[in-house]
Amino acid sequence: MKLFQREQRSLFGEILDWMLTPLLLLWPVSLALTWLVAQNLANKPFDRALEYNAHALAQLITVQRGRVQFNLPQPASEILRADESDIVYYQVLGPSGGLLSGERELPRPPQDAPPQTSEVRLRDAELRGVDLRVAAIWVRLPLPGEPLALVQVAETREKRSMLATEIIKGVMLPQFVILPLAVLLVWLALARGIQPLSQLEERIRARRPDDLSPLDHKAVPLEVAPLVDSVNDLLRRLGDSMATQKRFLADAAHQLKTPLAGLRMQADLAQREGTSTEELKRSLQHIGRSSIRATHTVNQLLALARAEGSATVLAHQPCDLAEIVMDTVSDSVPRAMDKRIDLGYDGVAPGASGVWVDGNPTLLKELARNLVDNAINYTPQGGMVTARVLDDRFSRVVLLQVEDSGPGVPEAERALIFEPFYRALGTEADGSGLGLPIVMEIARQHSAEVLIEDARAGQQPPGALFSVRFPCSREAPLNKA
Repeated sequence: MKLFQREQRSLFGEILDWMLTPLLLLWPVSLALTWLVAQNLANKPFDRALEYNAHALAQLITVQRGRVQFNLPQPASEILRADESDIVYYQVLGPSGGLLSGERELPRPPQDAPPQTSEVRLRDAELRGVDLRVAAIWVRLPLPGEPLALVQVAETREKRSMLATEIIKGVMLPQFVILPLAVLLVWLALARGIQPLSQLEERIRARRPDDLSPLDHKAVPLEVAPLVDSVNDLLRRLGDSMATQKRFLADAAHQLKTPLAGLRMQADLAQREGTSTEELKRSLQHIGRSSIRATHTVNQLLALARAEGSATVLAHQPCDLAEIVMDTVSDSVPRAMDKRIDLGYDGVAPGASGVWVDGNPTLLKELARNLVDNAINYTPQGGMVTARVLDDRFSRVVLLQVEDSGPGVPEAERALIFEPFYRALGTEADGSGLGLPIVMEIARQHSAEVLIEDARAGQQPPGALFSVRFPCSREAPLNKA
């Protein structure tokens, strides 16, 4: 339980609550224990005096001519009754229980306590509504059968209460001064302890917006170092992201500069005086091709941006990969026919149980379209492009393959072709260099692996075989099975 409740959590307040709450709750317990200890301490000196008096009175019991007698000298009687604060009683009983001397009404020891000689027993009792402290001792008499006589000395508890009160005052009064001082010291120590957090906050606030250098984790307490390391990791990833964005924008500007410059040059040529109709047609054709190239580049840039930013936006669902790939092939048939390329699908039929993957259908179709477009771009006229979806039940993966009869990809360039805007040297294929990076990003978001190898190893041209391995969904939807 915390004594101080706040709407907004504060580290300083939380620690202060958990330090002061036990202190304030234990303080009454400490006072109660102190009272019990004080009572015990106050009893000890007066109990010893009672024991001494009980032994002294026991020595005054004598046996003369077979009769038990108790003779209390006048000085001893005056000493017993000389206390100014308490009243002292005594009682001497013979073997038969008869009163030899003292207070007749003084309570006798409990019957369940067996008599023991030479040992003083202390107990609490009551006489006429007044609390007493009683010391009792049994005395063995030199008579036949060795009967026992009882000697009791009792006194009221006024002195004991006064001494216990003085002890309590001596202990409690300093606590009323120490407790506020302890609270103040805890407050100051806690404020000093969290000061490094305030210094860390000041250092972060003083930074420039473009300063993503790591924070010094050695300048903070050990408990805060993991937090600083996490912030440094975030700064590092943020720096990498910003660097990627800057590089992406620079490459995009460079890629768009060429078609835009061609558009402007052809427009200037078309506007020259004396331009013939044939030259004007050629300029318009160049403008058309440049505009198509610019539009394709912009579309690819938008697709890459959508793929990179969709990991936390687009939800995944069970998708029939065979159906997606077949739709993509159908959409690409007109373009393949323009280049006289044999484009077809060869794989598991849509609807089969082993071709379902968890993913986003829009991104998966974008992945398949880029693979097919890339194959068409690099396949010469009269070549062949084949897309297929295979079910590998043993490995529990769904395999998407796109095979072409083009020049293939040299091993030295296979790691580079997935970089944005990278174009293989020595090829005249049209493209922006963004298709395969889009494929790699979408595959990463679907926990898939992209592989590339020669389609016909040892032959010329070797062709290229792109394979994407997707984790297989556990089961197909019931309405699709």
